[in-house]
Amino acid sequence: MRRQVLGYIWSLGMQNKKIEVKGIKDGLLIKIGSGKWAKQEKALLEHINAQKDFFQGGRLALDVGNHILKAATLGALRDTLSDSEVKLWAVLSDSPTTEKTAQALGLATQLTKPTPTERRARTAPTIQGDKALLLRRTFRSGQSVKHPGHIIVLGDVNPGAEIIAGGSIIVWGHLRGVAHAGAKGDSEAVVCALDLSPTQLRIADRISVSPPGSKEEQPETARLEDGQVVAHPWHEV
Repeated sequence: MRRQVLGYIWSLGMQNKKIEVKGIKDGLLIKIGSGKWAKQEKALLEHINAQKDFFQGGRLALDVGNHILKAATLGALRDTLSDSEVKLWAVLSDSPTTEKTAQALGLATQLTKPTPTERRARTAPTIQGDKALLLRRTFRSGQSVKHPGHIIVLGDVNPGAEIIAGGSIIVWGHLRGVAHAGAKGDSEAVVCALDLSPTQLRIADRISVSPPGSKEEQPETARLEDGQVVAHPWHEV
C-alpha cells in the first residue's frame, strides 16, 4: 500500500467511512471515522497489523471524534497496540466522557503546543524554505510513500520499496529501491543519499534504470543535466 503522511490520507474502505493517517511532530495522528466503533477499531488494528514494519516502535495519537469510549474499551485498545509495539500516547475527542477516560489512563488529550520560547522564535526573522516530510524509519520491500513536497528519510530504502516526491528526496542511508523526485514535473528536483544505488531513479519524466553514479559507496546527489540523470559526490555539488 502506498503511504503518505503530513497531508496524505490513507482511505480504508469501511462503508463510506475513512481512517486518516498523517504525520505530526510527536509521531502519527490517526483520525477515526464516525461509524460503529467496533468496526472502526477492527479496521484500525487490521491496518496496523498489515503494516507492522511501518507502525512498529511508533508513537500514536488517535482522534476518535464523537465516539464515547469507556476505560475498559480504551484501555484494551492501548494494550493491544502495545502488543504490536505501538505506543498510544494521546486521544483527541469531542466527547467529555472519552476525554476524561483518556486522562484517567494517563493519556494526553491534546497535541503538543509550542513553548513560549518556540512561539517567540517564530516571530524572529527567519530564512524561508520549503516544507518537507521527515520519516525516521527503514522502508522495506513492498512499502511506498508519496508526498507532494520534499521527502527526507532517516533510514534505508531497500529494494522493492518506493519513494515518490513532488520535490526533492534525501535519504540519510542506503537508497536501493525506487526513487522518483519531481513527480509533478519539477526538473530542478534532486535525489541525495549516503549510498545512491537505486533500482530505478526518476527525476521529473527522466528515468535511470541503473545506478547513475559510481559503484563506490559514497554520498551522492543526482540531478538532471542536459536532460539526463547525472550523479555527483556531495562535495562536488
